Amino acid sequence: MSCKFCRVSDDSTTGSSQMSRAFYDQFPISKGHTLIIPRRHVASFFGLTPEEQADLFALASKCKETLDAEFSPSGYNLGINDGQSAGQTIMHVHLHLIPRYEGDKEDPRGGIRWIFPDKAAYWDDSEHAHE
Repeated sequence: MSCKFCRVSDDSTTGSSQMSRAFYDQFPISKGHTLIIPRRHVASFFGLTPEEQADLFALASKCKETLDAEFSPSGYNLGINDGQSAGQTIMHVHLHLIPRYEGDKEDPRGGIRWIFPDKAAYWDDSEHAHE
């Protein structure tokens, strides 16, 4: 099979469940950056069955426990890039579990909103000042 994620060896797996498995990202954003994928090759999260979706997130919770013990992050970002316009480059669903550490970004407010930097600091917009 030509899918890079379908070819990930069992030796690289850091966690697994009946329908999903996890491994460290080859190009990590932070220490412990983990990808959780369904075992079945599916491009879109919305193409997964409800059971597969639930299993993916259940494995993410187990991986978080492991990452907490190993790296002691102070927070997490979770994300799925679904479709090319959303930045998906490998067409196999993958959930990014990204550990965050105190001081890794000067002002982390806005989290994943920073994919659009001009819209990230919504708290500075007087229109939204009272939200």
